[in-house]
Amino acid sequence: MDNTIIEEIKRLKKQRNAIILAHNYQREEIQDIADFVGDSLELSRQAVQVQCDVIVFCGVHFMAETAAILNPDKTVLLPEIEAGCPMADTVDVKELKEWIKKYPSSPVISYVNTTAEVKALSYACCTSANAPQIVKAVPFDSIIFVPDKNLAEWVKKQVPYKEIIAWNGFCPTHHMIKKEDVIRTKKVHPDALVVVHPECRPEVIELADHVASTSGMVRFAKASQAKEFIIGTEIGLLYRLKKENPGKNFYPLKSTMICPNMKRTTLESVLLALKENQYVIKVPEDIRIKAYEAVQRMFTLVS
Repeated sequence: MDNTIIEEIKRLKKQRNAIILAHNYQREEIQDIADFVGDSLELSRQAVQVQCDVIVFCGVHFMAETAAILNPDKTVLLPEIEAGCPMADTVDVKELKEWIKKYPSSPVISYVNTTAEVKALSYACCTSANAPQIVKAVPFDSIIFVPDKNLAEWVKKQVPYKEIIAWNGFCPTHHMIKKEDVIRTKKVHPDALVVVHPECRPEVIELADHVASTSGMVRFAKASQAKEFIIGTEIGLLYRLKKENPGKNFYPLKSTMICPNMKRTTLESVLLALKENQYVIKVPEDIRIKAYEAVQRMFTLVS
C-alpha cells in the first residue's frame, strides 16, 4: 500500500513540478520521500533556490507561512492544516502591540517559530542557532524577545550586557525535560555526550556537553569523534542522525519527546496535498512584505 502511495506521490510531484520539504521532526517515511530534510528556515531558503511551482511543506503552520513569505510566486501546501505550534500560538498579537508601546526603545526580535503576523511586527527574526549573534548585532541595548523564554535565557547568558524582555512562551516538547531526566539517562549511557536544544530549560542546558539547533546537532554528530550521544530534542531527529552516522549510537534524552503536531503529516496527506491542492498557505501581502523585511534583516545581520 505504502509503495503505491509513494509512486503516486512521485508521479504527481513530477507532473506539478513540486518539491517536498520535511522538517527534522517528521515521521521516518516522510523524511524518506522528501527532496530536502532540515530545520524550518533552512528548508524555506532551500525552496528559494530550487526551480519549482509547488512546495509541499511537511511541518507545522508557521513553517509553511515562512516558505510563503520567502516564495510569494510559488504555491505552498501544508498537508495537515491542523498542524500548529503551541509555542508560536502563545504570542497574542494585540498584547505584543501593547508591549511595543510600553517599551518603545526595545524592538521585537522574533524567533522564526512565530506567525507571519508576529514577524511583521518584528525588527528582525532569529533562529535557535543564530539568536545570540542577532541579539549582539542589533543596534539596541534592549530588545523584546518572543516567544521562547528558555531560548531567551540561553541568549542572555551569552549576551549579558543587553536587556532581554522575554515573552512567557515555551515549547512543550522541550520544556518537559528536567534536570533529573538528564541525570537518569546519563547513568544509563555514561560514555555518551549530552546534546540538547536551546529550547530546553536552563537547568537542562547547564548539564549538556553541547547546545545546538537541530541542524547544529546534525553537524556536531558528524564532526565529533564520540561514538555515543544523548539527544535532547524531538525524537524524529534521531532517525536522521542514525541514518547519516551508521557507526555511532544515538539515544533520546526522553522517549516521550514527541511533538504531536509534527507527527500529523502522513504519506496519505502528502498525496492529498498534491492531488487536491490542499492546503494552500497564503500570507496577506501587507503582512508578507513586513515579515519578509524582518527575515531579510536577519540574513543581513549574520552575513
